[in-house]
Amino acid sequence: EPVAESGVPPLSRDDLQELFRWMVTARVAEEGLELLQKQGLVAGSIYGSLGQEGGVAAAYALRRPIKGARDFVAPSLRGCAALLLFGGSLQDYFRQHLGRATSPTRGRDGGVYWGDHARGVLGPIAPLGTMVEVMAGVTLAFKLRGEDRVGMVFSGDGATSTAAWHEGLSLASAQRCPMVLVIENNQWAFSTPTRRSTGLGSFMQKGPAYGIGADSVDGTDVEAVYAASARAVARARAGEGTQLLELRYFRRKGHAQHDAQEYVDPQAIAEWEERDPIRRLESVLLEREWATRGQLRSVSDEAEAAVVVAAAAATDEPAPSGPDAVTGIYTDLTVETPWTRRSPPLPTHS
Repeated sequence: EPVAESGVPPLSRDDLQELFRWMVTARVAEEGLELLQKQGLVAGSIYGSLGQEGGVAAAYALRRPIKGARDFVAPSLRGCAALLLFGGSLQDYFRQHLGRATSPTRGRDGGVYWGDHARGVLGPIAPLGTMVEVMAGVTLAFKLRGEDRVGMVFSGDGATSTAAWHEGLSLASAQRCPMVLVIENNQWAFSTPTRRSTGLGSFMQKGPAYGIGADSVDGTDVEAVYAASARAVARARAGEGTQLLELRYFRRKGHAQHDAQEYVDPQAIAEWEERDPIRRLESVLLEREWATRGQLRSVSDEAEAAVVVAAAAATDEPAPSGPDAVTGIYTDLTVETPWTRRSPPLPTHS
């Protein structure tokens, strides 16, 4: 039986089974999306989370809408499992990537850049470090309103080198915002290895530089991820300010589907495959007799069936019409041009 650590209750059998279901569903959904792209139905990029599914355990420490006052989460490009955890539907997932008129962005974006504020989800922004700034603002609002809420923002290791990332974290730490910054150290920023983008041995070392609490855990161990995240969330909620959490795992596919990942040593991929987060969780459930192989197989079968249904339904839905492309984009409101954008004629000199 697991033992509680630092006041954090351990995950129960039901919790681990639920996490297993979300992780498996995310992996199967991404596999289904790859198939649709090969069929020429997905024009945008696909950012796979193979090997990083354990990160959903960090978001599991947050309060979701079904548990009362909700927290906010800003998943990364590889945050399919966290998106589903917070109520995103499989059908919307496929609608969005297929660019359907019924998608959350009405077909205006064919990828991961969507969210749902009603469910507490902030969608990614293309300049990835910017999400730290956005979540700093969201959580500052929580604090100023006296709301018992926490915001969690996921960031890749490459984004930590951007100005926006630094500016957002500087604001959050100075204002003691109830924010948890999760750094997904997957060893690569596109084709740049982490060792060439930072001189730090661990991103946990950034914590003291900003005056915030920090921790680092094996991202393929969902129980370790949850325990560290739960501690960070509790500290942020108690008024101890922004917290940082590094998850260490490996991006087992290229940056996106167009990236063949030829710059990565195949041996490294094979070694991390042995630490696959889904297989590790599966072993835990079997060893504790919290699930049988048949039950786990049923979860996978159900996920595959749900993905097939959602993908087929989204594929049959219409693309957006031409006129809809300008709906909700412009406004009849007339606003005076700010002085910074005016172009007065240059003065003449006699």
